[in-house]
Amino acid sequence: MDKKNIALLCGGDSREAAISLQSAANVYKWISPIRYNVFVIEAKSGKWQCLRGGQPIAEVDKNDFSITLEGQKIRFDLAFIMIHGSPGENGLIQGYLEMLGIPHTTCSAFVSALTFNKFACKAFLREAAGIFTPKAILAHQSNTLNTGRVIKSVGLPFFVKPNCDGSSFGVSKVKAPAEAEDAFHKAFEQADEAIVEEFIEGTEVSVGVMHLHNETAALPVTEIVSQNEFFDYQAKYDKGMSQEITPARLPRRVYQAVQDAAVQTFAALRCRGIVRIDYIVRGDVPYFLEINTIPGMSGSSIIPQQIEASGGTMQAAITALIETSLRSHK
Repeated sequence: MDKKNIALLCGGDSREAAISLQSAANVYKWISPIRYNVFVIEAKSGKWQCLRGGQPIAEVDKNDFSITLEGQKIRFDLAFIMIHGSPGENGLIQGYLEMLGIPHTTCSAFVSALTFNKFACKAFLREAAGIFTPKAILAHQSNTLNTGRVIKSVGLPFFVKPNCDGSSFGVSKVKAPAEAEDAFHKAFEQADEAIVEEFIEGTEVSVGVMHLHNETAALPVTEIVSQNEFFDYQAKYDKGMSQEITPARLPRRVYQAVQDAAVQTFAALRCRGIVRIDYIVRGDVPYFLEINTIPGMSGSSIIPQQIEASGGTMQAAITALIETSLRSHK
């Protein structure tokens, strides 16, 4: 059997680059060296380099997504995308690879772009699939938003988040009108658009969904209990700042409702591969918060916890993802 050449793409230009490198280091360990030749490619500030032992050994030729090592040109059979944020989750890398006809492990360029835009994604799911979402309005940096109008639309307290960003950078919970200006300023430091979203009191949960070997299945649900007021970057990645309880402590019918909603969301968006979807559960109803189409695989990430809780192994899941991605692009 000829070994396939896998480009493990990591890095990127967002503040999540360090987490991307951690995720890629784990994925590298989980990819079978017997079945595949793995090349770590760091994409950063427009410069793409192949790394070995953390050091650059070749530059990527972007004309055909190849490298040259020891006089030999190496082309890649598949790109395993582990770039969090831009250009990995917003569809830019996917569009480039799809133009070249190179298979990759994530959602399509269109789906990636849609899901990266929180407001557009929620509007699509609400209107096209009837999925419950919090009330939300969109704010642009160039327009002054009247705080009274915001409160009338979404209530108080409310969240202000960058519309196109991940890992809870620039997120604020506004509990009083006087806090709104600082919250918008914080969000606009990350992006030129912000989503303003109603606060829903409930249980925050996260659930992975995998489409492997022509089957779509939800993973065990994780309950998130943050030591901070909400699940921000510090709570996600600093040890001891949150509890991630798998399986979530929900009544059976509610637990099943979360998994059903996740599979429905995955199908409505036409996702591929492995994604993670976050909800807030109020009563018996899961409200969609956001979807992460390139979920973390670092030591503190949720997906590896859920796969382990399901009785699976990361090695098997990664192999299945590679093989499914190779087949689906034929």
